[in-house]
This record gives sequence, structure tokens and C-alpha cells, in this order.
Amino acid sequence: MKASNAQVLWQVMEALRDANQLEDALSASLDIFCNMTESKKGTIWMHDAASARTIAVITHGTSDAIGESAAMGEGVVGEVIKNGESKAYKASEVSKLKYAGVDGPDLTGKNLLCVPIKTPQHTIGCILLTGKSVEYTAEEIQIFENCCSVLALDIEDKGFAFRPFEDREPIVNVRGIVKEFMSGEEVRRILKGVDIDVFPGELMVVLGESGCGKSTLLNIIGGMDRMTEGKLIVEGKDMSNPSEDELTEYRREYIGFIFQAYNLMPNLSAYENIEFIGEISDNPMDSMEALRMVGLEAKANSMPTALSGGQMQRVSIARALVKNPKIILADEPTAALDYDTSIKVLKVIEDIVKEHKTTVLMVTHNPEIAKMANRVVKLRDGKISSIRVNLHPLSATDLVW
Repeated sequence: MKASNAQVLWQVMEALRDANQLEDALSASLDIFCNMTESKKGTIWMHDAASARTIAVITHGTSDAIGESAAMGEGVVGEVIKNGESKAYKASEVSKLKYAGVDGPDLTGKNLLCVPIKTPQHTIGCILLTGKSVEYTAEEIQIFENCCSVLALDIEDKGFAFRPFEDREPIVNVRGIVKEFMSGEEVRRILKGVDIDVFPGELMVVLGESGCGKSTLLNIIGGMDRMTEGKLIVEGKDMSNPSEDELTEYRREYIGFIFQAYNLMPNLSAYENIEFIGEISDNPMDSMEALRMVGLEAKANSMPTALSGGQMQRVSIARALVKNPKIILADEPTAALDYDTSIKVLKVIEDIVKEHKTTVLMVTHNPEIAKMANRVVKLRDGKISSIRVNLHPLSATDLVW
């Protein structure tokens, strides 16, 4: 039995009440809307008065629309923002539409609904739902409009500022990535068609339960594993099917790795572990400078066995930094650490992004860590379930679990 107007409205109000951050509440509300209407995909768009464009900030489903934008009156989104009125389209009409300022994903055979998020004074955004096999009903539209009015008041009350992405080119484009493994005589599909963009200078956190495919995705982006299907573009270069020489150069010059298990060489000092990696790079930073950045100059001559877990992880971060990589990939970097040590390690990662302007892509199962990210990607069963922008990322020192 479908939820009533009052039930859905109550769920949205609970989400607004219980969430620690506004973007958490909006993401939860979008999930409620998609589940209530049986829509496969949904996007929250917010209007930026300074640029007069409406920008996608949170998505539900397999498509990464984050950073796409529409001018006033442009496409379905721009039209709803301009007129402040809901728009519903039948499946037969959708294939001819532009959902924003660019051609939308393949929506053939699916219905579409776009509802404004508006106060009595003005329209501040909209929510677009797609992928529904039957038409949206008048009752669903009414429920949706009532809920969006509640969202608008909460957004106005709490304030909503965000950093648009439309003026930056992605450093990494992932499209349709599939990864399969043989399990006995059966083929096991770990990733089931993942689309995502990574922007320069951002901290992106990939969140999900064990086995959802997040580490596999990281390994494919890092050149440590090959995809079964799909495309990986890094700064315009196709790395979908590189030669061994291309793969070696890519890992050596472009990517820095931070592993859960540290992977330090036990017979080398902290400094030597870093210097060894610096020597095989074309443009390394000074190894002692890398140690200074993680606060371990005094431990330069210490062997790994003389270091704590947190110190070993910070050495591994310095080892990743010394190559001056474009991207650092961190796979559960705090999983083996206690809370206090984890915060110290996360603070180093935060400083790398803010001060060194390095792009960091980190996977974790800890939802609290996601609060420090610029963007959060949730994986579920090999697919992206949602993507959202953190409007006000927390400092690592403010995280609690």
C-alpha cells in the first residue's frame, strides 16, 4: 500500500529533524521521494542567484549529474525554476526533452516529473524524478509539492550555500564501469555500471558496506585492476585499456596510494620508505618535506617497528605525497586505527586537500568520515545509489563516532 500525503510529509519532516547536516536531510528526502514514486533516478537542483544558473547538487540512482547546470528557462529544470510550476511528462514525450541545458540520459520509455522547491517569495530549486514506468499521478504530484514546500522553508531557515562545479573540468571520468570475477564456475559481477566524475582539488568519499565494490572501483581508477567493461578517462587520456608501459607510468607518476595495511618496507626507515618512492618519480618533492607535512620529521630515522599504527599510516601518506601525484587514493586509511589516531590521520588528509590542492578519493564504511568530504558517493550492490555535495564539510577534528 502506497504512503499517504501525511505519511510521506511526516517522513520528510523526520529526516529534516534527525539529520545533523542539511545535505543529509535533503539526500534522505530524495530517497523517500524516489522510493515513494518508484522512480529509478532523482536529482535535487539548487538555484545560484550569482550565476543565474540552477545546479545539480544531490543525486539518487546510477547517474552522476552533480555539477550540471541550466540557465533560467533552459530545459525542464530551467523552465520549472523560471515559472515555479511543476512539470510532468509522459514517457512518449520525454525522449524529445532536455532535462537541463544539455541532453539528458536515455529516458526512452520512462516518465518524468519536476517540482519546484519554493517559498512564498521565490523558487530556490527543484527536484527532478525520472525512470518511472507509469505516469506520475495527480496525488503523487500533490504530495511531492507539499513536501518541497517544507524543504524550502527549512533550506531558507538554515541557509544553503554550495560551490558550483560547472566551471571545472573533471580530472577523472568514469563511465559504465563493470567488473566481473570468476567464482568457481560462476561469474560474479562486483561493479554493475558505474558513472562518476572526480574534480580537481576535491576530497571525495565513497561510502558503502563491505562487498559493495568501493575498493574495486578505487583499484580500477588507480590502475591496479582492469575493468571488464566501461571507460576511464584521466585528464582527457583514455586509460580504459592501457598497455603495461602506460599503466606503469600512470601508477608511478599520476597516482599516490594510501593503504589500510600501510605496506611499509620493514627494513627501511621512515625516511627511506619515502625516499625510495621519490627516486622512481620524475618530479618528486623533498622526502623530508613530505615527512614534515605529516608531522613526523623527528621520526625520520625510525624503523616501522618503532612506530605506532597512526605514525606508520602518516608515513604511508608522506610516501604517497612525495611523488607530487595528481590524485591520492586512500582505501580505508583509518580502519585499523583507534578514534584519536584516526582523527590525526584524517586531519593530515584534510590538510593535503586544503593546502596542497591534491585531489583525494577515499573509500570507507564509516558514514561519519563522509562529513568531511566535498562530495559523498554511496555505493550499494555494485551501483551508485546516491551522490551529494557537502555544503559545509566538517573539519576532521569535529568528527565523532
